[in-house]
Amino acid sequence: MHNNEADCLMTNEKMRTQESRKSTAEMKERNPMETGRVKICVPTIGSKGLDERVSEHFGRAPTFTIVNVATNELKVLSNTSKHMGGTGLPSQMIADADVDVVLCSGLGSGAITMFEQSGIEVYVGAQGTVREAIQAWQSGRLQMATDENACKMHRHRD
Repeated sequence: MHNNEADCLMTNEKMRTQESRKSTAEMKERNPMETGRVKICVPTIGSKGLDERVSEHFGRAPTFTIVNVATNELKVLSNTSKHMGGTGLPSQMIADADVDVVLCSGLGSGAITMFEQSGIEVYVGAQGTVREAIQAWQSGRLQMATDENACKMHRHRD
């Protein structure tokens, strides 16, 4: 494992540890119907829908699972970005899919900036399955992505 990858994994583990210290009273419930944020995207390793595992690496996730929590409609997009030998950026693919929220394990500051510019909320610390990531977000257990909690290995790249 490269040193930068270890830094990224350590950052994610730190966030999970800090989050687990929060009391239930501090966790704000998120009701997607009230917030209007109903189209959720999770970077995944395959196409098993809600039961698929969250990818550890946002840009190199083989797929992106998109769930409309209002209608239960589910769509799986293949990652055809330049990170996977195609063209474009994963963040642009997701923005083009009209997503409201991205839930991921971690991601770089360039992707965070692009999502902010597109009005897409991003939360980090997701793990387990897509279903578990959505439940964690709804119960307020994921952190809003910031430059401070971005994966360090992406600091100086697009």
